[in-house]
Amino acid sequence: MRETEQKAADAYTERFGCEPNLVASAPGRINLIGEHTDYNGGFVLPCAIDRRIAVAVGKGEGALYSADFDETREVGEKDDSWADYPRGVVWAMGHEGYEIDPFRAAFAGDVPLGSGLSSSAAIEAATALALDVLFGFDIGRRDLAVLCQRAENDYVGVASGVMDQYASLLCEAGAALLVDCRSLEAKSVPLDLAAAGLVLVVCDTRVERGLADTGYNDRRSTCEHAAWTLGIEELRDATEGDLDRLSGEELKRARHVVSENARVLEAVDALKNDDFDEFGRLMYASHASLRDDYEVSTPELDTFVETAKEHGATGTRLTGAGFGGCAIALVPEGKTGEVTQACGRKFAEAELEEPAFYEFVPAAGAELAS
Repeated sequence: MRETEQKAADAYTERFGCEPNLVASAPGRINLIGEHTDYNGGFVLPCAIDRRIAVAVGKGEGALYSADFDETREVGEKDDSWADYPRGVVWAMGHEGYEIDPFRAAFAGDVPLGSGLSSSAAIEAATALALDVLFGFDIGRRDLAVLCQRAENDYVGVASGVMDQYASLLCEAGAALLVDCRSLEAKSVPLDLAAAGLVLVVCDTRVERGLADTGYNDRRSTCEHAAWTLGIEELRDATEGDLDRLSGEELKRARHVVSENARVLEAVDALKNDDFDEFGRLMYASHASLRDDYEVSTPELDTFVETAKEHGATGTRLTGAGFGGCAIALVPEGKTGEVTQACGRKFAEAELEEPAFYEFVPAAGAELAS
């Protein structure tokens, strides 16, 4: 068992006085490129990271227990806490006709919270896989991901796309995942960073944001209205020529989506050709678009991107919804210390909160503990 899985199992035994029936875990994710395209029917390219949330489950009357928060919540009524994510999964499964008998669960994890690494999708995916196996539903991974998205959209109240849940359930170790968010088709794309002499460095700016309380939902609404203005189903269908028919915020948001969709497909080609220089160029272009057209960057995210670039990063950009959270960089092996130290100095000089840095490798999606 992984450390987080063992922690969840131990917490279950201590809290409920018996062994769990099973333990499942699911990873957080990094989106390499393709931001704010998912809910516009476009393309995304995430990879799972080697940080996970685990859940130990068993049948019988009980509750939801978090080892990390050391608190117990009821399975039932929504209360705007961490427990709304597993509750939402139960709700979404029930809505599709999957009858869930009383159960109890204990959670533990090491995905940084509120940082843009999708801890919410990890807890949803771990819960969904655990309940699917516990009650013998045999739901396919893609259908589980859609159920998890529904939980976040309609129960928790965050209008996210399906990328996070797909990444958490479908990713493979050593690979990225190209997802067509309209057809829900997904395919693995090789991501051999070690062979390229690169390290995936993440900067957690420690600027927390609750997605439901930021401009995330506003931007989604603007995109939907831009599509309506153009007479198309989603901005996935827009072309550069269509942008001349838009103005103001609709123009800026749509321009990002159109250009970002193109960058994702170009990035996949670059990875297939082991062209990390081109991949890095696309990462920089993505960040500029998110900063200028989608306006979701922050001084902290920009500081990391600019400093990492100055110190030799092959490519860097904010990841996740923005408004805080994390940025990523592909850094040549041996230069990680130089980049992180320089960024630490820049943050201090600008009187920004001290950031945290991580190194991740592309990891496997949700699994049962062995």
